[in-house]
Amino acid sequence: QVQLVESGGGLVQPGGSLRLSCAASGFTFNTYTMSWYRQAPGKERELVARITSAGGRTNYADTVKGRFTISRDNAKNTVYLQMNSLKSEDTAVYYCNARGWGADIWGQGTQVTVSS
Repeated sequence: QVQLVESGGGLVQPGGSLRLSCAASGFTFNTYTMSWYRQAPGKERELVARITSAGGRTNYADTVKGRFTISRDNAKNTVYLQMNSLKSEDTAVYYCNARGWGADIWGQGTQVTVSS
């Protein structure tokens, strides 16, 4: 069964950190580009960060550069998003995405709320 399962979301104060994880199963993880997207209430889903299949290249939205880091462990079929210096505007549902071989796979999302 093709599946992406996110975890690690929650409530954090401004300036705090969270690490999101996305566990993949049912497909050849190390051949897929992995991404994190987010969607805030009333807004469109937007790309946060992307990493190529071997992890050699990453790119980030301008709004998170220098604060967020995407990484992957192909041995564990898992992609991560380390989020530091969180701001209230980072509040959103965060989704994991896998793309490759004509497939576009989404997780169910995990809520991140940044609030004092």
